Amino acid sequence: MANIAAFRESISDVPDVTRTAVSPAASIGPTRTERFTRWFLVVALIYLLISAVSVISSGFRTATGDQAEELFQFATNPFIGLVVGIIATALIQSSSTVTSIIVGLVAGGLPVSVAVPMVMGANIGTTVTNTLVSLGFVREKEEFKRAFSAATVHDFFNLLAVAIFLPLEIMFGFLERVAVPLAEPLSGSGDYSVDDANLIGMATSPIKETATGMMSFLPSAAAGIGMVLIGTTMIFMAIRYLGKLLKKLLVGRAQRVLNTAIGRGPVSGMVSGATATVLVQSSTTSTCLMIPLAGSGALSLRQIYPFTIGANLGTTMTALLASTAATGPLAVHALEIALVHLLFNIFAMVVIFALPLLRNVPIRGAEWLAALALKNKTYAIAWVVVTFLAVPALLILASALL
Repeated sequence: MANIAAFRESISDVPDVTRTAVSPAASIGPTRTERFTRWFLVVALIYLLISAVSVISSGFRTATGDQAEELFQFATNPFIGLVVGIIATALIQSSSTVTSIIVGLVAGGLPVSVAVPMVMGANIGTTVTNTLVSLGFVREKEEFKRAFSAATVHDFFNLLAVAIFLPLEIMFGFLERVAVPLAEPLSGSGDYSVDDANLIGMATSPIKETATGMMSFLPSAAAGIGMVLIGTTMIFMAIRYLGKLLKKLLVGRAQRVLNTAIGRGPVSGMVSGATATVLVQSSTTSTCLMIPLAGSGALSLRQIYPFTIGANLGTTMTALLASTAATGPLAVHALEIALVHLLFNIFAMVVIFALPLLRNVPIRGAEWLAALALKNKTYAIAWVVVTFLAVPALLILASALL
């Protein structure tokens, strides 16, 4: 008996591992009700997103009437449009948000020719977060070199894409010309009209009418601006919380898939990048997930490169979704600019990645810059300042001189 008492006393201070292992908090994930609630909120936020575009479109038309082109006279220069896209996306940190707002503005009367450089700029502005994330590895030389090159390969690819396609757009309206014949049949603006059967327009009209009523006491111009601000706020909220919810629902699974899929080849990497970005509704989020993997050496620069190209494609889905909310005679133009965003990234992928002469330019640029930053960390800071501040300033100066 004494031995038994001593044994009991000896184990009395040992943590109850069994109890801990079976505790609900530790072993049971979200309940069915919690998962249902999260998916319901995802659907509600998507509804809020497309409703926001309707509000912006209506507000823009109210504010400008038939004067939309004159109101945006300052941005008819493509360089200014590019700068607007870069700075807006760098500040907001969501190309999905910026392009959705652009879609709403086009539906309200912003000329497509003005909006095209804006969506190109959005592609550049969205990459700054990756570079800032890579600076977290600055104390470890090899990890920093790998992480910084993985971040800036996205910068170099998007800058090269703009350098190729912006001149083509300025001279020939290349992307807009390709998008027009695609948008017309899809929007129903060809031989028939779907305005009377626009289920999305009907579904979003309550929110649009509510926003209109809230601003009805103001003069038309002020009321329209107020509606644009309301719609923009709605887009911020929708994309912010949509991303958080989708990360809880899908990112863990998506990250496991990425770890096994990205290394299988360029096509697999592009598909993984596009899929992950669609799931989390943010190319910034999906590509930032890759930086720690690159820094640790789990993924190489050549494996990260196709993933970032796929992320560019995935982020276009939000604008395409948003364009479905546009109604009226300018609805086709909203779809046009959404298709321009998609086509720009598809053509960039085909031209740059498919041609051996251009394919390695972003990789070499990223490796060269990472080598410089490894010797002197101020080069990393200078890259951010030059790319996202100095270059836009030079574009504004060039537009003024021209």
